[in-house]
Amino acid sequence: MVAYAVIRVRGHAGVKKEIEDTMRMLNLTRPNHCVVVPETDSIKGMLQKAKDYITWGEVNSETLARMIKFRGRLKGDKPIDDLYIQNHSKFTSIISFAKSVAKDEVKYSDLVDVKPVFRLNPPRKGYGGNKRSFTNGGALGYRGEKINELIERML
Repeated sequence: MVAYAVIRVRGHAGVKKEIEDTMRMLNLTRPNHCVVVPETDSIKGMLQKAKDYITWGEVNSETLARMIKFRGRLKGDKPIDDLYIQNHSKFTSIISFAKSVAKDEVKYSDLVDVKPVFRLNPPRKGYGGNKRSFTNGGALGYRGEKINELIERML
């Protein structure tokens, strides 16, 4: 089991209500928002339903650690640091927590008072076409390990 990083690529104009509800359940309310979700059958079904508006893939622990360090936020818009992880979980650092989340041993949302969404910048050099699937040279749908390259461009 692995964890998926899911990024909303397209906006809200012209989205069917059912798909908008699915993205709301995933906490993807705005473009360039990213969430980390476990690999389950129900999540896979939600990703397939919203595949024309999002992109996703397996996140590695190094990218997830950088994302938590630079873009992870607590309630009150406070940053997450190693001291907070030590005091509020069984882990000693952001890196050990990220490794465990990437292996799908714990959920990112298990951390107390954490905001479930990473608000990322638009990617440097763009998405490369936000109306086509990743396999056809665009940005949408499943992209596997290449999601890590996209996240690095968005940090």
